[in-house]
Amino acid sequence: MEHSSKIYIAGHQGLVGSALYRLLTAQNFNNLVVKTQEELDLRRQQDVEDFFATEKPEYVFLAAARVGGIKANIERPADFIYDNIAIATHVIHAAYTHNVKKLLFFGSSCIYPRNCPQPISEEYLMTGLLEQTNEPYALAKIAGIKLCHAYNRQYGTKFITCMPTNLYGIHDTFDVHNGHVIPALIAKISQADQEGYPCVDIWGSGQAVREFLYVDDLAQAALFLMREYQDYAHIINIGTGHGHTIMMLAYAIADIIGYNGRLFFDTNQPEGVGHKVLDVERMKALGWHAHTTLLEGLQKTISWYQTQHALFTRYCEYEKHI
Repeated sequence: MEHSSKIYIAGHQGLVGSALYRLLTAQNFNNLVVKTQEELDLRRQQDVEDFFATEKPEYVFLAAARVGGIKANIERPADFIYDNIAIATHVIHAAYTHNVKKLLFFGSSCIYPRNCPQPISEEYLMTGLLEQTNEPYALAKIAGIKLCHAYNRQYGTKFITCMPTNLYGIHDTFDVHNGHVIPALIAKISQADQEGYPCVDIWGSGQAVREFLYVDDLAQAALFLMREYQDYAHIINIGTGHGHTIMMLAYAIADIIGYNGRLFFDTNQPEGVGHKVLDVERMKALGWHAHTTLLEGLQKTISWYQTQHALFTRYCEYEKHI
């Protein structure tokens, strides 16, 4: 992949896509193609076909997806399975019909079976029951992976499939109700600190163990794979290989924000799989590993969120007076 190669980043405004766009721009890739959801709805097959016929991208990073936390997955299962299957099907097929040289499809560590041995190796995919709280999303992502492998076998395409662990970073969805755990906790604890709330409610016991990867590290791994990786028959995990309890995570976020109230862990609410850490030895053997520690990543993410929140607040105040 050359710096002048035409590269399409699907989902460039999302968490993963925006990190890819920042990285590729910083490294002087000068022929990037991006479209907002309003400009190109990837759930519409003909629109996707027309786009590929017109733009003719050589490389595709398929980072577009409907994503959300436990609450969003429980409340909107049909949206999660339909949107993600449609996006994967349309983009992957168009990449084949329009002779894309290489495509990278992003799976997710949450699509591994619920009760996997730890750490989770790539071979464990589809060896057991899925976590019910996000089963529709998981099935859609598995379909995307199997689509890539099927096209590779039948047509000789070069579609790579990777499995990132839980991601966080700037441009995440900081939604108290529908966001993933880190952005949701940052938003919730920040609000409690600003409003002087004495307590923050957090779903689950706090004992669930999760692995977290700063999204800019994922972007670097994705570029590494697009340039170097040639195994088109197997998935590959991307993560740190280290887990942390949700309780430890919540207290770390509260400490960085400076919140001194109580954190209450509600055991009546779901918390998903009890333990989930990826086996990342295959990536390490290729010569790549994550560089950002969890504390460093949280500090960067919280700083960015606070700056954006302050700007938004000032804008709202300005709007009131004009």
